[in-house]
Amino acid sequence: MDVSAKTFSEGPEDPFAVRRAASAVLDRRGRIVGWSERAEALLGYPPQEALGRDAAGLLVDPGDLGLVSDAAARCVGDDGWFGVVPVRDRDGHRVEVGCRVRAVRRTDTEVEWFVVAAPAAEVIQWETDRSVLDGLFRRSPIGLSVHAPDLSILRVNRAIARFSGISTERHRGRDINEFLIPTDSETSEAKLREVLRTGKSEIFAEQPCRLRQDPGQELVVSVSAFRLEDPAGRVLGVTQTVEDVTDRYRSRRRLALLSEAGSRIGTTLDVERTARELAEVAVPELADFVSVDLLEPVTRGAEPTPDTSGAVYRIATHGVSPESHQPTPEEGALRFTPNELQAQCLAERRPVLSTHLDSTAERGDQAEDANKPAAGAHSLIMVPLAARGLVLGLLSLWRTERPEPFETDDLTLAEELASRAALSIDNARRYTQQHQAALTLQHSLLPREVPDYPAVEIAHRYLPADPAAGVGGDWFDVIALSGLRVALVVGDVVGHGIHAAATMGRLRAAVHTLANLDLTPDEVVSNLDELVDRLAAEQEPTDEHSPQVVGATCLYAVYDPASRCCTFARAGHPPPAVVSPDGHARVLDLPAGPPLGLGGLPFESTEVELPEGSLLALYTNGLIEAGGQDPDEGLSRLLSALSVPVGSLEETCKTAEDALLPDRPADDVALLVARTRVLAAEQVATWRLDSGPEAAGRARALTTEQLNEWGLEELAYTAELIVSELVTNAYRYADGVITLRLIRDRSLICEVTDSSSTSPHLRRARNTDEGGRGLFLVARLTERWGTRYGRDGKTIWTEHPLTSQGGAVTL
Repeated sequence: MDVSAKTFSEGPEDPFAVRRAASAVLDRRGRIVGWSERAEALLGYPPQEALGRDAAGLLVDPGDLGLVSDAAARCVGDDGWFGVVPVRDRDGHRVEVGCRVRAVRRTDTEVEWFVVAAPAAEVIQWETDRSVLDGLFRRSPIGLSVHAPDLSILRVNRAIARFSGISTERHRGRDINEFLIPTDSETSEAKLREVLRTGKSEIFAEQPCRLRQDPGQELVVSVSAFRLEDPAGRVLGVTQTVEDVTDRYRSRRRLALLSEAGSRIGTTLDVERTARELAEVAVPELADFVSVDLLEPVTRGAEPTPDTSGAVYRIATHGVSPESHQPTPEEGALRFTPNELQAQCLAERRPVLSTHLDSTAERGDQAEDANKPAAGAHSLIMVPLAARGLVLGLLSLWRTERPEPFETDDLTLAEELASRAALSIDNARRYTQQHQAALTLQHSLLPREVPDYPAVEIAHRYLPADPAAGVGGDWFDVIALSGLRVALVVGDVVGHGIHAAATMGRLRAAVHTLANLDLTPDEVVSNLDELVDRLAAEQEPTDEHSPQVVGATCLYAVYDPASRCCTFARAGHPPPAVVSPDGHARVLDLPAGPPLGLGGLPFESTEVELPEGSLLALYTNGLIEAGGQDPDEGLSRLLSALSVPVGSLEETCKTAEDALLPDRPADDVALLVARTRVLAAEQVATWRLDSGPEAAGRARALTTEQLNEWGLEELAYTAELIVSELVTNAYRYADGVITLRLIRDRSLICEVTDSSSTSPHLRRARNTDEGGRGLFLVARLTERWGTRYGRDGKTIWTEHPLTSQGGAVTL
């Protein structure tokens, strides 16, 4: 080890300190003329053996003479030398010692050499420590600053000087707040004072560090600090290391932001909610204000056009300012001109980074109101929201509060956020599109607005178990039948969702078909039973896309306002509830019948006479079993709710809903409430005619007389032809009494009942046929006609609209 001669300060650990080191004096011929006690302790030679001896002959092994001679020559040339040389102790052992040699000149110009020596290991360790200390202040990339107890700067290394842009000398005696902005200097000083007070070191604490000379540049440093003490424990100050970790901090923050985006964006399949989540995630970590603009078709779930033309809606905004505006699509569409950055970003599908906004064109001020929240922005990023080859909209990010502009890394992060969000938005868009289509289909399966019927006043409730999924497996229906009768239907398909709704739709269509055939309730239910059985057979084997129909229940009722009779048939369905006009509520005791789909078991019809103004309630089990309550308890609560005097049937439904249903029912719920009406005596005329050749003439005379009484003389000729033909057919093809009934309502209804079950057929007679034209004439003269069957025969009915001077007759 060889170091040029220079002046070294002596410290407590200096191996060449006078109190620790061995020393000797050599004259100009190399003889020992001075020998210290430390030298004797180090090499074992007492003064009497060393003094006057040639140093080389006494202390140097012959094999090391060349090495020692080179060191001596350099010492003479430089008037001093420092290094490690091998010497021989008194026992003849080779010992390496560190030596420091200085030339000492006497008045007679003679030169003597003052040698200070110490064990080589101590010298090397000391020199290493000195080199480390020198490296920390001269070459270390990590900043180092030493502070006095009052936190004034004693010394900084070159890394601090490069960081602050001020030389190391100019730091001495100054305070931290002269270099950092107040908020950051206060943070730094507070932590250093804590270290001084407690003696507890601080390790790798990250803190902001913005310089006064460039406060707009965001800097983050990692600081470690420890207290300085002398051997006696006196506090000398505090030292801190400072490492610029801005890039690492930003990278970590970006990764955290991406992780947060993954968990927060796309939590629902709602386009607007997803756009709002994107805006909220990006503020304030990336931007001070964010807007999400979507092409108009995307907002309603449709697919945007490839050319990205058309209106753009600002669907979500979010900003650090509490005044940040939250517009909605209803506030109007934005239209960007082709030369605006927004239009270019959408059309070219490329991001835009503008570090300095100098013109209104870059801010998109064409849509002034929508861009007002970004007023004062100095930096902007625009990224197209694209997924699966489609451009859905635009993500815009502004910086208004943070002084530093966006960088390329920020653009990369914005693109990643936009890419993830665009996929979620497109998923939501596709779901919205398919969900709306499914809802449209499912809602078409249920009656939307129930018309006013002469037989009953109607109100209803339909609550699917999953409101987002739309219609479930429950259904209700009100079907107009001949003779002003009405069919009331409530059914329940096992299961929920679209598959149950699809089965429900098929059953509802079947009920309409069977009702139009004027079958009795038990026949309707029997046919439904066979249908469910066939549907189950068609779906075997099943898969996850077509779950097998496992059953359904149904309650079918027909109410006749002329007779006040209601005929019921049920297939495993809860029985109906009836409230009489005096407020007495009860559950009708009807034969239960098996659920639909079991097959082979009979169904029964039950006829009940209902006073005018009776309240009839048909419902599904989801109403009386909601919340896990016992069905009997649910029935009791339903009867109580139906008995509450209210002004309308809608209020009755609301009362029942509030009394029995929780916020989110676990099963589909259908409730159909009907208040019965009765035809006035003056609206109905009924005659029993003896079967015979004179029956047709008698029927014509009675019809003409009744129509004159009703003021419908203009219909007399047509009605006579219809009645005559129907009564004649009854006389020809049936035996027994013939019943003729006329009903005056919105139309004139003619009914002829006989004891025959033979079905009449409409046919076109040939020119040579003497008969066969009767039903053809009936069909041409009436608006509707048909046949219904009863236990004792059949009824042929016709409907003819009432008109007076070309207009509708008001009854």
